[in-house]
Amino acid sequence: MEAVNGFKQDQVILLPQNRQLLTLMTIIRDVNTTGTLFTSTVEKVARQLVTLAVDSVPTEKHTVQTPVGESYSGWRPAQEVCGVSILRAGASMEQALRDTWVGPLSFGNILIQRDEETSLPQFLYCKLPSQISRCRVLLLEPMLATGGSLIKAIEILIERGVPEQEIVLVNVVASKQGLERVMGRFPLLRIVTAAVDENLTSKNYISPGLGDFGDRFYGTVA
Repeated sequence: MEAVNGFKQDQVILLPQNRQLLTLMTIIRDVNTTGTLFTSTVEKVARQLVTLAVDSVPTEKHTVQTPVGESYSGWRPAQEVCGVSILRAGASMEQALRDTWVGPLSFGNILIQRDEETSLPQFLYCKLPSQISRCRVLLLEPMLATGGSLIKAIEILIERGVPEQEIVLVNVVASKQGLERVMGRFPLLRIVTAAVDENLTSKNYISPGLGDFGDRFYGTVA
């Protein structure tokens, strides 16, 4: 896989930019895409992201018996996965994780809201599994703009005993500036994303981006 914006290949992993993915991304970026088409298309992208993210989870050898009476030497997960959603947008990716991962799985939530005037993160709520320090944590956050909310969420996870190298951000669209800020703060973090956009608007929205993800996914656009 190609390096992204100078980052190492195992730091920021970009989904293969094939025609199928680019078609899906065009649909969700289109201002005219609404309702079930937007949500169903996001879910298709999320499954690709989660599939790539869980590929980093350790496995161990495991032998099973096939229906024809033969032994098959295969593999099974060697670590539990915990999906942590940065609410509310991150919750949109939970079903993709449930559908994709076949090993032990738990979920947690962190509520951080961005002040629309200052763009600073405001921490409001956190509920995490007691065993999270032993898990590979998939941090679910579709949009990485300035990185403020994400940095706060990672700080909370580390405070709860999760090693930085055990955190994988699962992301739909990131800004170049946000990536640089987050990776500068947490160099052992891994990020799996579908797109990296060059700019931020004057209000710190990703550009060209796809607008307010939460409003579009949950149908709360004014």
